Amino acid sequence: MTVRLAPHAPIGSAVTTGEADLWCTYAAVRTASWLDRTADLPGRAATLDYLGGRRNTDGGYAWSKGMASDAWATFYCTQAMAELGAEIPKLGTTLDWLRRTWSGTAYAMLPGQAPDVWATHFSVRTMVEVCREAPPDPDRLVSWLRALQAPDGGLGWSPEHAGTMASDVRACFYGVMSWRALRAVEPDAPFPWDRPALVRWLREQQQAEGGFRFGPSADTPCMWATYRATAALETLGSAPAERQRCLDWILDRRSPDGAFVRWAGYDVADVWASFCAIGSLRALGADTGPHAGPVLHRLRELACPSGGFTYREPEHAGDALSTAATALLSPGDDPRQHEWRTWLAGCRLPNEGGVMYMPARGSEVRCTLWAIAAGAAVADPAAPREIADWLAMLQNPDGGFGYWEGRGSDLVSTAAAVETLRLLGIPVAEVLSAERLAEFVLGCRDEQGYRHVPGALPTLRAGLQASRVLEQLGRTAPGELAGLLDRHRVRSGGFANEGSRMPDLLSTYEAVVTADRQRLPVDFTRLNVFLDRLTRPDGTGWTPLAPTGGGVLADCLGALLRERSAGRRADLPALTLS
Repeated sequence: MTVRLAPHAPIGSAVTTGEADLWCTYAAVRTASWLDRTADLPGRAATLDYLGGRRNTDGGYAWSKGMASDAWATFYCTQAMAELGAEIPKLGTTLDWLRRTWSGTAYAMLPGQAPDVWATHFSVRTMVEVCREAPPDPDRLVSWLRALQAPDGGLGWSPEHAGTMASDVRACFYGVMSWRALRAVEPDAPFPWDRPALVRWLREQQQAEGGFRFGPSADTPCMWATYRATAALETLGSAPAERQRCLDWILDRRSPDGAFVRWAGYDVADVWASFCAIGSLRALGADTGPHAGPVLHRLRELACPSGGFTYREPEHAGDALSTAATALLSPGDDPRQHEWRTWLAGCRLPNEGGVMYMPARGSEVRCTLWAIAAGAAVADPAAPREIADWLAMLQNPDGGFGYWEGRGSDLVSTAAAVETLRLLGIPVAEVLSAERLAEFVLGCRDEQGYRHVPGALPTLRAGLQASRVLEQLGRTAPGELAGLLDRHRVRSGGFANEGSRMPDLLSTYEAVVTADRQRLPVDFTRLNVFLDRLTRPDGTGWTPLAPTGGGVLADCLGALLRERSAGRRADLPALTLS
């Protein structure tokens, strides 16, 4: 059972950037499309520029500029562009990228990773609805989807999850919608599951109040779970056992201005709640017309001046990474620290024990690490154990961790989970399966080094992340780290993630942290030269070639390295991003 947390927006103060968010932008555009009102959204051209700016040269799209392509971002960007009536650029290259994420049976979030139902849903729909192509092997895909069904009748995040963990309504939605999309190009594709058992399990997640929960481990019904459940049931030709009670519950979640909130008692009408409410009403066959005006009015309030949308008014739309970074780079006696930490602590909301990137979305491992490093758990004696229990639930069957629940494992998230436990003072073996954890990390290794995911190319950061995890497990290999650092050390200062020519801030930060952990010497003279090369009028750049500063996250890592070089900090937190 996950901890019961109060469903109200965080108090305290957050750091806002005024920038759009990809998931928020997709949710706003899709909601307007469902209401047949996309023409009423502001800033169409700027929003299309925002979405197109996430495209990488490999054809995929990223959560933000400079990050690796993944199936999640590729789906959201291409779907939103299509809903806005735009032509999607270089679609053939995107199709080629999607083919690289095919595992042989299903889709992974990025090439070389294990497949999961999140990624499979995103990529099957992008293939079919955007690229107008069928998946490479529909028969094997159907077999993989069939293996998602758990003994309880619901669907799990992967076949491995289905055999060991409880089902989740989100996994049911993604599995069912994958099958529906496949049927559009393969009309004879067989239904993969025991339909009565799946319908029964979904219906059992409806609570007495009328809304749905994610699954047996969740204790609070929410709009997100209600949309996923009602949409899955509609596709299966069914409906909630208590349809009217579900409708009443949804309508009771209206805010005074007529938009929607995620939980009973929550006090911010965010973009995802209206997205899920309108989606649920459509799935239940209810009239959405009376809600179009208030919801569109709210969506306009969430538009960002430079294009795209965020979850609430841009001037109030704080996020956990920016807030944690600001707290970390500010003096400990700054009077604002209490307000920042209070807000971060408030990003732990019902049904999930971790910290959310933005309030009312899902908890994420990296955000939890940054928040804990910034002191988010200092004032709550119950928080460390609750977060540890959440991490235990999040560990994938292969032993690693993904960015969020059910996502395929990678070394960034796995190292973040282990570092979070270290900062909380909780031994890894007390919470996680240490044997499976080691198996995943060692499975990312080949003769050339460690890889971010098992099928990727080896990099410095992957090796550093693996080294820190293995150190916590008491499995450090003498001399291995020194050799890794030597191969990626740049003569002019800093470290490069690939090769030894172009240093970057992320790799250099992790290199210094990991060297400190294993008591290897750090050349602070060269480190300072490197940091000087990153200095820009508007902050710290990610690389010496960056024309501008990289924002508050780069400023934070640069400031922490300066403090370490000056001897003012001896133990830097092992913060990870990619």
